[in-house]
Amino acid sequence: MNEFVTWLLGVIQDVDPVLRTLLAGVAMAFETSVFLGVIVPGDTVAIAAGTAVGSPVEGLALVGAIVAGSLLGESVGFWLGKTFGPALRASRLGRRLGERNWDRAEGYLSRRGGPAIFLSRFLPVLHSLVPLTVGMSGMRYRRFIAWTLPACVLWASAYVTVAALAAGSYRQMADNLHQAGYLFVAVIVAFILLTYVIKRIIARSERHHLEHPGHRHGASGMED
Repeated sequence: MNEFVTWLLGVIQDVDPVLRTLLAGVAMAFETSVFLGVIVPGDTVAIAAGTAVGSPVEGLALVGAIVAGSLLGESVGFWLGKTFGPALRASRLGRRLGERNWDRAEGYLSRRGGPAIFLSRFLPVLHSLVPLTVGMSGMRYRRFIAWTLPACVLWASAYVTVAALAAGSYRQMADNLHQAGYLFVAVIVAFILLTYVIKRIIARSERHHLEHPGHRHGASGMED
């Protein structure tokens, strides 16, 4: 296992740091764009790039690139929603996402307002549809950014930090501990499972409110 993990981490680390950081930012821009967020695995991109971090400066640069890419992608979704929302929803791509997902995004935003934008960054599918739905809702762009920015920072920091610490610890132990590779994989898998559980809890709470409309806060939470 050590040989494989060392080889894999080496392949990633051999990529020029500047290029690697830029690629991560571009990947996140696609990941958070409407529709593409369902296809591009942002979690994998952040973890893979994070394993190659060799210094605090590289770590901060990577987090900055991921946040910038995320904000760019979400801004694209916002402006598409503001300009072409209904037509985009009625398009073939929009229909393939399913009316149920569009209704979920609208209901989620209507019930929770700003917090829905923050929480949607941690939910599959919704993190691509909510920016588009926000653009259609009439919420101002600056308020949208005020809610999504801290979510993007928290998300990027968590993934990069865990990946960097896990990879750094592995490199320190690899020469003296035969099971270091297994420990590295265990840490990454445990983190992925933890994030999955958190996402499930948030999603379950969202479904609970959907099934009990009496808890709705109303669309007033979206007004600036």
